[in-house]
Amino acid sequence: MGRCFQAIVFDFDYTLADSSRGVIECVGFALGELGLPAVSPEAVRQTIGLSLVDSFRMLVGSQHMAQSDEFARLFVQRADERNSRGHSSVMADLTVLFESVPATIAALKSRDFSLGIVSTKFRYRIEDILEREGLRDAFDVIVGGEDVMGHKPDPTGLLAAIERLGGAPENTLYVGDSVTDAETAKRAGVPFAAVLSGVTPREAFLDYPTCGILDSLTALLDLEGCQCARRLSSTL
Repeated sequence: MGRCFQAIVFDFDYTLADSSRGVIECVGFALGELGLPAVSPEAVRQTIGLSLVDSFRMLVGSQHMAQSDEFARLFVQRADERNSRGHSSVMADLTVLFESVPATIAALKSRDFSLGIVSTKFRYRIEDILEREGLRDAFDVIVGGEDVMGHKPDPTGLLAAIERLGGAPENTLYVGDSVTDAETAKRAGVPFAAVLSGVTPREAFLDYPTCGILDSLTALLDLEGCQCARRLSSTL
């Protein structure tokens, strides 16, 4: 990637890691405790990356929103339960990094990019997973759901990460898997690259300015960053 970009910020769920098994487990637990009907795994996968309140609304409808805070509490309770050895949580145990991530991150660090993560997922969970994989030190900043009041597509978290990295929006690339990520980048005035590692199809990104729509994170290494920055400067 060209050096017009000084920093790269990633979404986490479905961009760097597949947490779907953990999310499905925790949603099922919370809905069961509330006495609400079960939902399909596919329905849950469609909510990954949203806030817990927005996920709850999408899964059960607005008529149950009085229970949204309790749903969030129960979800977090189950996600944070430790395994029998007490070393890790349910969510961390059921989350796996995509195979391409370690080598791609290492290659970007070797090219002196500053790297960050912005996600609705709680920061401490992301840190636990990265520590397990030996990648925590690769990221200069992590902004999680507990760090900001407004969640994506509110750009507050992304802009906060860029400020902490000492960069500028136009010199930062945001990489994500959903139209929520694309909208976040658009509102922040930040160039965006979509990666098709989640449940969002390629055509969903065609209404957004992008540096590229990538089949996997590895393709990020081949982006022409300078060309991308110049092309998007007239549209963002």
